[in-house]
Amino acid sequence: MKTFDELIENITQWADDKGILSQENAPKQSMKVVEELGETMGAILKSKDEEIKDGLGDTFVTLIILSKQLGYEPSECLEAAWNEIKDRKGKTQNGIFVKEEN
Repeated sequence: MKTFDELIENITQWADDKGILSQENAPKQSMKVVEELGETMGAILKSKDEEIKDGLGDTFVTLIILSKQLGYEPSECLEAAWNEIKDRKGKTQNGIFVKEEN
């Protein structure tokens, strides 16, 4: 199994080979992220495990490409999100985490 970093490199190279990495493509890539996320949601609602896995993977791919188009490293984006949520307080209500307001 490849590491996450190896997969990011492979996806980046694939996107570059296909001419996708240009920043001008970011708005269309954003739409691809939403499309893949919607397909994932549909698979979740139908409890189709293989389609869920594929949808999550496709969503990762589209997000990795979008981050590269915008000049960010995917791990940089993930770390920023982690640093924002790691100390967050709150509780889960109806299956959704609701953060405490300060």
